[in-house]
Amino acid sequence: MRKQAFSVHGHFYQPPRENPFTGKIPQEPGATPFHNWKEKILAQCYRPNAEDGNFGRISFDLGPTLATWMDENAPDVMKEIVRQERSFYEANGVGNGMALSYNHTILPLATLDDKITQIKWGIADFEARFGHQPLGLWAPETAIDLETLMVMEQCGIRYTILAPWQANTRVGLDTSRPYWVDLPHEKRIAVFFYEEQTSMRVSFDPESTVNADRFMDQYLLPLYPDNSRRERMYLIASDGELYGHHQPLRNKFLQWLTTGALVNRDIELTVPSIWLRDYPPEKSIRIRNNTSWSCHHGISRWASECACAEHGEWKAPIRRAFDRIANIVDTEMQKALDPYHLKLLEFRNEYSAVLTHRETAEAQLIRLTGKTAWEEAEKNKMLNFMNAQYERQRMYTSCGWFFGDFNRLESQNNILYAAKAIDYTEKATGLEFRRSISRYLSKIESHDTGLKASTIFNNAFKSCNPADS
Repeated sequence: MRKQAFSVHGHFYQPPRENPFTGKIPQEPGATPFHNWKEKILAQCYRPNAEDGNFGRISFDLGPTLATWMDENAPDVMKEIVRQERSFYEANGVGNGMALSYNHTILPLATLDDKITQIKWGIADFEARFGHQPLGLWAPETAIDLETLMVMEQCGIRYTILAPWQANTRVGLDTSRPYWVDLPHEKRIAVFFYEEQTSMRVSFDPESTVNADRFMDQYLLPLYPDNSRRERMYLIASDGELYGHHQPLRNKFLQWLTTGALVNRDIELTVPSIWLRDYPPEKSIRIRNNTSWSCHHGISRWASECACAEHGEWKAPIRRAFDRIANIVDTEMQKALDPYHLKLLEFRNEYSAVLTHRETAEAQLIRLTGKTAWEEAEKNKMLNFMNAQYERQRMYTSCGWFFGDFNRLESQNNILYAAKAIDYTEKATGLEFRRSISRYLSKIESHDTGLKASTIFNNAFKSCNPADS
């Protein structure tokens, strides 16, 4: 019988939750007895999975915003996750970790330049953290289009993971093998489609994951025919937070599924990077553009009204407002870069060195412009622009659009990031932009409470600048 294997992928991610004007995460009552959700999920999921060694056996991606928070608030956990992935890499020549684009932006909704920045920043974070190049990259919500795959490939990414319904046809789709997706200019990238039924059971059927041995015998092993004539690898994919947070003690299920449940069973544990190296795709397939794993309406959930989340009429106008802000920030910064014959995209992509603490913002400014002597006002202007670019990227964090009404912390935080981007741009230019943005946002209000988006936007400035009250 040919090699029969499976892999588990965990998508570990939390959005930034701090107020950008204060730098602090507010008290989040739903996380009681913890101060905020990150602390709660750390205790229930990230720490137990690290202690159980799960990060050294499964395929996983770890959001840069989450990892950065753990660097400061749980450095022992972050170091253990890195140690486990690094040990896997040294033992196998390929890693079991995948990169994740930096701010969890829905990439098909982003401009080409933003796709490039998000993917380059995510790769840079991975390399700085784990010490080697990632072969795979997880697209947030597995939202994908051909342009995103092209950018991934151009950045050195070899594979990604998608839901089976993201293939252009499910007729004849074999999720036990990877496929090539052919790209322009004779390029290609590999895609693994996760196994739908086992992934759904792990994610939404708690009874099925009470016992890992039973899960193996009842749901996983039956996927493999006796005397198979070819190698098979099935991939189980789910949110990493399921293992201990969404479902208590499922970190123990994951630990046993990837260790003890393998004993005396004709199945091996692997990860996509190893499988791609040893059993590369033999066939090509086309994908369905603008699709995701968490919304069967494609990417409507993050762009407009969608049946998955009622009362989403606010989503399109807020996205248009953010696009206006992005245009303001980009246009003004490009003007500031013109005297140095620098292009915004290249300059912004280099900011990953600042995000990963390989370089200070001041040192980067000197290196890229070639100017060593800076007047304080001019230096601060450029530093404000650099900060504005960071906030302008994270205002598109996907979580802000996931729910039905925007009267939630995630959506309000996105508005705060947008406000902070404008704040930095106003400081850099001496110009005023907030009133026009506020007028546009005043037309958008919460279905549940009547709260206006402009109120959140305006109050952000008042909280730090009482004189504006």
